[in-house]
Amino acid sequence: MAGDILLYQTDIVPIGDDQRQHLELTRDVAERFNSRYGETFVVPDGVYPEVGARIMDLQEPANKMSTTIGTAHGTVRLLDEPDVIRKKFRAAVTDSGSEVRRGDDKPGITNLIDIVSALTGEGPDAIEARYDGAGYGQFKTDVGEAVVEAVAPVQARYRELRSDAAELQRLLARGAEKARKASEPTLAAMYDRMGFVMPEAGRLFGAARPRSL
Repeated sequence: MAGDILLYQTDIVPIGDDQRQHLELTRDVAERFNSRYGETFVVPDGVYPEVGARIMDLQEPANKMSTTIGTAHGTVRLLDEPDVIRKKFRAAVTDSGSEVRRGDDKPGITNLIDIVSALTGEGPDAIEARYDGAGYGQFKTDVGEAVVEAVAPVQARYRELRSDAAELQRLLARGAEKARKASEPTLAAMYDRMGFVMPEAGRLFGAARPRSL
């Protein structure tokens, strides 16, 4: 992660709450290198969303949502079918009572409020007011619909790209070349300041052609 940030002289990194340590490590690497070899890297700052910086598992709201360690029914994947997404939210774990409000005693509902707020831009307070007295059922259904709507363009673009393998390969190769050109000045500066000889571009980056899908 540090290399992906520093190679491109990134000044602002929009990340979630669980990436704070990674960014601090990146900042530390940049500061140490700059101190020893002279100003080379931009020391990046992190930008964290006010709402939704850490999305929790729908079945275990004390744990973050994760494709590796999360529960199967508590993790929403970008390519989940719409009805699968709806079902996951209808079955999301809620809390005692029936009030749609945030609170330490309501981790499940708090998580759902954060999700729909992050997707729609509606403030948490406004969401709580809108569902005052409505109960959990309709609220969970609406959150699911908001997620379905949000991922629909992503899924459509994915299907479009996957339907044309040759075009996808072309786009990947173009992106690799673009990344190579953008990062090359920083790499050259690093090698020069450390007293190393800059490798040839082909040896350093490898072929621009991506592997077969």
